[in-house]
Formats: sequence, C-alpha cells, structure tokens
Amino acid sequence: MSEIYDIAVIGGGINGCGIARDAAGRGLSVLLCEKSDLGGATSAASTKLVHGGLRYLEHYEFRLVREALQEREVLWGIAPHIIWPLRFVLPHHPGLRPAWLLRLGLFLYDHIGGRRKLPATEMRRLDDHILKPEFTKGFEYSDCWVEDSRLVVLNARDAEARGASIRPRTEIVSATRSNGQWQLTLRDQAGAESTAQAKILINAAGPWVAQVLGSVVRANTPAKVRMVQGSHIVVPRLYQGPHCYIFQNADKRIFFAIPYERDFTLIGTTDQDYQGDPAQVKISQSEIEYLCAGASAYFAKPVTPADVVWTYSGVRPLYDDGASAAQEATRDYVLTLDAPTGEAPMLSVFGGKITTYRRLALSALEKLAPHLPPHTGLAEGWTASHSLPGGDFPAEGFEALLTETCARHPWLPQPLARRLLRAYGTDTAAILNGARSLDGLGECYGADLTEAELRHLMHREYARTAEDVLWRRSKLGLRFDRDQTQRLSEAMAALAP
Repeated sequence: MSEIYDIAVIGGGINGCGIARDAAGRGLSVLLCEKSDLGGATSAASTKLVHGGLRYLEHYEFRLVREALQEREVLWGIAPHIIWPLRFVLPHHPGLRPAWLLRLGLFLYDHIGGRRKLPATEMRRLDDHILKPEFTKGFEYSDCWVEDSRLVVLNARDAEARGASIRPRTEIVSATRSNGQWQLTLRDQAGAESTAQAKILINAAGPWVAQVLGSVVRANTPAKVRMVQGSHIVVPRLYQGPHCYIFQNADKRIFFAIPYERDFTLIGTTDQDYQGDPAQVKISQSEIEYLCAGASAYFAKPVTPADVVWTYSGVRPLYDDGASAAQEATRDYVLTLDAPTGEAPMLSVFGGKITTYRRLALSALEKLAPHLPPHTGLAEGWTASHSLPGGDFPAEGFEALLTETCARHPWLPQPLARRLLRAYGTDTAAILNGARSLDGLGECYGADLTEAELRHLMHREYARTAEDVLWRRSKLGLRFDRDQTQRLSEAMAALAP
C-alpha cells in the first residue's frame, strides 16, 4: 500500500513550497511534486523584489498592498542573506502623474504597512547626471530585494527538514477521488511510475493550474486564469551606487532599473497577455525595444537592444477578474476550494506574488482547516519567526557575518565570501567545511564556482543540471562561457547522488 499523506501539493514554485513548509511545520504529512526544477518557471522570472506594489494603489488594491508591505520586514527577518533593503528613486515626470499624487501614494506606502526598520520616504534632488537634465527632483523610498529562486529552494529545504517529501522532476499525471481520498499516479523523468494517496490535494501549479484541473484532475469547472507575460532585460551597469530607479512610462505602466550582480543593470518588466505553453515563453523583440525605449527616455546615456546581455521571461497565472488590460488584472491571490460532501477536498491557487507567498500559505491552510487533522507541530503563524536555512542571524547583521567569516578564513577573497554569504548565509560554513585554502574547495569550474559549492547545490538544494546551478541557484551563467558550462555539466554527471 502506498503512503497516505495529509496533503499533496502539485507545483514546486514559491506558493507550493511555501504551503508545504507551513503545513509540515504544523506536523502534517506533506508530499510535494514538481514536474521540473523547483522554482523553475514563474518564481524564477520575477523582478526580484519584496515590495508593496506602489502602482497597485492606483487600482485600489489596498488590502493586497497593506499585506505585502507588512511582509517586507517579516521576510527580511527570516531570510536576511537573500533579502535586504533597497532604496528606490522615483523621478517626477512633469508630463505624467502630478507630484501631489506621487507624494500621496508614498505617504500611504509609508504608513499602511507597519514599517519599522525600513527608512521612510524623502524628497531628493536629482543632480548626479545619471538621468536627463529635465529630471531635477524626485522621491526616494524603501522596498527589498530577494533572490527569488533561492527563496523557493530554501522553503523546500525547510519543508523537507520538517518531514515533507519533496520530489522535484516528478509529475502527478493522474489524480482521482476514491473512498474519501485522492489516488495519485506519479511519474519521474525516467518514466517510472509510482502511486500515493492523500486526504487533500492542492493545485499550486502556477501557469499550469488550468491544465492540472483539465487533464490531471479532470474537473468540470473551467479555471478562471489569465496568463500574462512579463519580461526583463539585463545590460552592462548603467550607473554606480546601490539605489534603484522606478520610472513611469507614457502608457501609465511603471518599470524598474536595478543594480544586478555587481556589473549589470536589470530592467523590467512588461505586461502582455500570453497564449501558449508557459514553458516556451520568450521575450519578443518588441518587448526588448519597449524596455530600451523606456530606459532611454530617462537615462542620459541611451539603452539600445545591442546592449542587452541576457533576457528572461515568465508567465504570471493571474486570476481572471475581467480587467480589460493585462496591467490592470488583479495581482491578489484567489483560493478556490472544491469539497463535495463526502469527497476529498481540492484547493486551487490562482495569482499571488513572491512577497505574499507566506500569507497565501496561511490563508490556504486556514481555508482547509475544517478538513485537516489535529495539528501536532508548531502553531499557526510560525513561519513569521522561524528562519529559513542559512538565515539564522540578525536582519541587520550581514556585514558583521561577513567580517566574522573573513576573519575565520583569511585566505577567502572578500568578493567570494560576500557572494557565498548572500546565497547561503550561515550555511556557508558547511561549504567551507574546514578548508584552509582555495584549493581546499576543489576544482573551480568558472567564475568562482568550486566543487565544494557544487556539492552543496546538488546534495542539499536539488540541483541536477548546469542550468539549475547557473541560472536559478545563482546567476553565474552571466560569467560562464560555453566550454565552462560543458565542463560543469560533466562534473555534475560525475557527482550525481
């Protein structure tokens, strides 16, 4: 007989992994299946921000903005290695939103979310010659950065440490109700099939939520999902300094320019309806030109498509609320419960943001509460105070951790120490593991990726391919050439667990 889980989760993005972590911490038995890599789709294609969503105020989504603002410092507190504060400069554009409206929006932004540690908004003169001379004043406010793919993996790791069965590269191909339970058929990437049973099924498949309902569960009710493509470009660094820019476009959208991986600037995002397979989403030439034109309207030095060194795109599975334009569709999450009398329940997740994933998980388990067995673990809301792996140090203590690590390992170059600590936090100690020189970390495959780090990624973070390592667990792909990538793939084949 196959094991009977309290909850089975379809989808290993941020929402699925967040739900799995919360449920496992409460003592529930959890199975999570992801057909490819954890956080490999929408969750890897965000703008990398933990933010309230300033522009959502214009659409009167006050509940969503307030919840997101409250979560900024909560998430910073539990994962200070991969989440940290940023200052955003919003130039005033005389031909677009008036200054009084920007000031009002930022006043609300500062006061409806319970800000405590993040600095407040202030006026700023723009006289550093980065922008065109017509932009002379603006506002500066706070939000946070997040390593989005790493946030997914760390939630999965913590869920597994608390008893969950995390199965990346395993697809649930069939789910049927029988005798008050879900009978599940699983298939791994080698084609081997197995079975499992669950009392509750959670459909957190992201862009594939409708496909799961239609072909896996064979539900009769069509899913109200709106697929919206968002794309980003990366160019060589446009300016010095740690601050970011948030720009208004003439079409009333906003986009960001953010310092990225030391030597680059990230620009995004777009919003357009998408049809087709979410796994095949790709930036269009018109999107590249749109983002370049938007940036060139503000920066003194134009940004051209020839400057682009990398792009990425994702599909947001938004709840279809009937909005006429993609950018006006709600970014709030919607949870639908299908629980016929005497039958096993199914919860489907629509929409959501990286910033509110933890609150979404709380809401999901609250909605399922009448169908859950008594909890034997931590109390509701525990995820707000328990650190994610590697995050067990003070929110404002990163520089002290860096100083301490460099003192313990004087042979470790500070740029490498900073990168490792920003990725792994206190888990960096397990990677260094008594090494007394760089040679003690094993072969270097390119950039500063060593065998010791690669082993950690493969044995503790579910990485199986060079793409997992170079473009999701890190962004070292920006610094790898083709030969180095091939050597990395060969090494991973040899080190496979």
